[in-house]
Amino acid sequence: MILPHPASREGSEITSGFDPYAQYEEVMIPMRDGVRLAADVHFPVDEDGARITDPAPVLLVRTSYDKSKSEWDTVRDYYPRHGYVFVNQDLRSRFRSEGDGRYYHTCNPWEGEDGYDTVEWIARQPWSNGKVGTLGSSHRGIVQTVMALHRPPHLVAQWVEQAPTNIYAHEAREGGAMCFHMAAAIHNHALDSHELRDNPEGVLAVAKTFQNMREFLSSTPWKRGQIALSNAPHMEETLFNYYTAGEYDEWWANENLDQTPYLDRHADIPVILTGGWWDPFAGGTADLFVDLTRRNKNPTHMVFGPWAHGTQRTDATHEGDVDFGPDARWGFSKFNPIRRRWFDRWLKDEENGVDDDSPIILFVMGGGDGKKNADGRLNHGGYWRKEQEWPLERAENTNFYLRADGGLRTDPPDSEESSITYTFDPDNPVPTLGGNVAGFSVIDKPEEGGPVFDEAPPPGRQADDILQYSYSLVTPGPIHQREQPGLLACSEPYGLLADRPDVITFETEPLSQDVEITGPIEVNLYVSSSAPDTDFTAKLLDIYPPSDDYPDGYHMNLCDSILRCRYRDSWTEPEMMSPGTVYPITVELTPTSNVFKAGHRIRVDISSSNFPRFDANPNTGEAMGRHTRTQSAQNTVHLDATHPSHIVLPVIPVD
Repeated sequence: MILPHPASREGSEITSGFDPYAQYEEVMIPMRDGVRLAADVHFPVDEDGARITDPAPVLLVRTSYDKSKSEWDTVRDYYPRHGYVFVNQDLRSRFRSEGDGRYYHTCNPWEGEDGYDTVEWIARQPWSNGKVGTLGSSHRGIVQTVMALHRPPHLVAQWVEQAPTNIYAHEAREGGAMCFHMAAAIHNHALDSHELRDNPEGVLAVAKTFQNMREFLSSTPWKRGQIALSNAPHMEETLFNYYTAGEYDEWWANENLDQTPYLDRHADIPVILTGGWWDPFAGGTADLFVDLTRRNKNPTHMVFGPWAHGTQRTDATHEGDVDFGPDARWGFSKFNPIRRRWFDRWLKDEENGVDDDSPIILFVMGGGDGKKNADGRLNHGGYWRKEQEWPLERAENTNFYLRADGGLRTDPPDSEESSITYTFDPDNPVPTLGGNVAGFSVIDKPEEGGPVFDEAPPPGRQADDILQYSYSLVTPGPIHQREQPGLLACSEPYGLLADRPDVITFETEPLSQDVEITGPIEVNLYVSSSAPDTDFTAKLLDIYPPSDDYPDGYHMNLCDSILRCRYRDSWTEPEMMSPGTVYPITVELTPTSNVFKAGHRIRVDISSSNFPRFDANPNTGEAMGRHTRTQSAQNTVHLDATHPSHIVLPVIPVD
């Protein structure tokens, strides 16, 4: 079944008077196994909109989200007017492409070969000059990196946005726990899947799961065949791999899931990577920059902004309820020219100064006046800065020790015995308030003002028509760390997280001068538990002092993560804990860049849950996703001279 193709997009915002479908054709590109993948080809035009027939460089996107989606209008409108052929292709078994119906979210084993075949087919066309560049974010970024491992000869340059390179570590099982945003994301990808084309009841079941997403995430363990995704068996299989395959095994090690072991095969081409401080894949972006810089002769560049997943393409200057000032705005009006300049250098051989650019541009957050702006957001501020390497050579990795009195200090503890114990109840987890999440869609129920889904949209319209009612279950980015009505796991009296008995906090005295932290961060803890397996979470915060606008002060989350203790020494060979035995563990946080202003405090929160960002550990030590009960755990963080728990912060010296 081939879906009807829109000749144009009604209601879309076009940046010129040119119709991007005026000089366009849809093609079916053959793969080596005979399967044909659908692609839209938009040809370059002159200032009058007439097609330019000379061979031209080509920009390629390979997408799982529908090549004809209106989100691409500002792209397919822009690049043909600047001398490029723009090609947007549906992945195998997605939308108008052929396939046998198998589609495994971001885990498809054929993406490398399909990418190679697509690039080389494009290079043979009379409208191509043989130079192909690729672009795209998220899944569209993953398939770029996998393609680069296969080194298509005519692949010249890439622009990879906010993409993980290790599905286990960055996307699905961060720190060994399941990232529950992927449960919602897989339901998103099930809509419009070939498996559901002729199953309207299955489409409606998925739609209603979005309306019951809070209950779905709170009702674990899930059972195969008993959830809406059983109507799309390959999507269900992927969800249960994410949920139950806790150990890193041969499946996780495939190149389509984890590119990091195979980066010695990566094409030596110019690559630019973009990331956001609140993107869940920020660590993967930074690590890939380090690896490609070390391996390749051609340049690798990196841009890091104050963005959550995908928001660099918007005109917003805020994430969550924090504003970073007008300099934070990108959007397509800024983004397209910057991206075109990169490709002009490598696909058109223009001497445009890219060679002299600093390899890194990052946004340093902070420095604002801390007042509430007209939109009701905290004015945190920030600015762009150029850098030469990552991590920054001038950063001074400084141990800040967690102290029994709640202090966070650079002098190590000298007491012989000191610790803090709290009760972790998986049935009453610490709620997620902001953070690094993506695709965490939820839809209100009819009784809450949401839609009534009684008729399934047609194939090709399912995601658009259903998810138009959605919003994020967890607010991406920073929000004040006080529980709120309507957020999952929050309850009356909606207190500060710092006041919960299962959250232990450590903070500096008010700073006497500004302190900048830029780089990767790790938390080294000495822990014990009454349970055979439990979790420890860590979160870094910028604490504003109380003010008229913020009587509590403002507790701004910067980055956080988790460790499931059975994986403390190995992702492949789990080992349970012995009650009362002290173990060293490391929680690796995503990188950040922030100026803590004088008068602020640096704070670290330690707990054992962050729900629904991560699944709550049942504390029983049973197989992942197959527990039969839950139990409370007495979890202890040790803070003495023998067990000096601490966070390592990359402090940037004052000039």
